[in-house]
Amino acid sequence: MGSKQVDLSAYKAIGFDRGASVFKEGLWLLVSLLLFRLCPLKLFALKRLMLECFGAKVGKGVVIKPGARITFPWKLTLGDYIWLGEDSWLLNLASVTIESHVCISQRAFLCAGSHDYKSPRFDLIVKPIIIERGAWLGAGAFVGPGVRVGSHAVLTANSVTAKDLEPFGIYQGNPAVLVRRRVISEEDRA
Repeated sequence: MGSKQVDLSAYKAIGFDRGASVFKEGLWLLVSLLLFRLCPLKLFALKRLMLECFGAKVGKGVVIKPGARITFPWKLTLGDYIWLGEDSWLLNLASVTIESHVCISQRAFLCAGSHDYKSPRFDLIVKPIIIERGAWLGAGAFVGPGVRVGSHAVLTANSVTAKDLEPFGIYQGNPAVLVRRRVISEEDRA
């Protein structure tokens, strides 16, 4: 075992681009805390507008439930008809792209940043996340930096992935493993 130790006093976010001025980031924090996260259930259009005003690309029919948290809207792209559940969190230190018809369930956490545990300075590592069309992240699911969730893949409740998920796979556990294939019914039950 070496003599090196972690020294957090030496930490610097070297090379990390927040993507906006301190003023813009501070204004978003204020708007997010006072309006966006507390906005009543049915005012989805207002939430979409708030995100767009801060640089997010937002498709039509996006539903954002109360308590949803987005760190940097200017690093966010949302397709059409996405559902962001209650208390979901997009810690988008790098870009996060969510394609159309994706469900991000309550308390799901998309984390586009981590730290280098080998570095004595605990250096920041950021990598983009992509959630492809039709995917579903269950309640409390965790998606780590650099992950691509394949089209129509499912990450079940409280499951954790730091690796890409194949299209139409259903993944479960910590770490998440493929448990079966997703088959979408052709019948309309409405």
